[in-house]
Amino acid sequence: MSRTRFLTSSLAALTLAAPLITALPQSARAASFDCRTPGLAPDEAAICQNIDLNDMDVRMVTTFELLREVLPMGSRGALETAQIEWLEKRRACEANLDCLAAAYASRMAELRNAVGEVIKMTETQGQTTQSN
Repeated sequence: MSRTRFLTSSLAALTLAAPLITALPQSARAASFDCRTPGLAPDEAAICQNIDLNDMDVRMVTTFELLREVLPMGSRGALETAQIEWLEKRRACEANLDCLAAAYASRMAELRNAVGEVIKMTETQGQTTQSN
């Protein structure tokens, strides 16, 4: 399988799988960090205590990790830097549920946009490969 087809298949699977994550039983879901850790930051504690925020966290981190795997090496650093900056913004929300929900919505929009860009890139590469 060509790299282009692999990337397109992986991104298509990501697009389909992300909403299904929340269909898992509660015991199979968890935030992207251990909620049992003593001394969680206020934002982390709020995420652990709120199922909607927990689900947003799982969808976001799953999308981030899959996107990081399919991006070319040169683009991964920018994605990781943006994630660190976003985590700082999330931390500034402390335990404000509305702020946290807005932060997750904003980050997911950014990640979806990045997924769309990768899909466009792989489709363009696939067309170029087929025409050669």
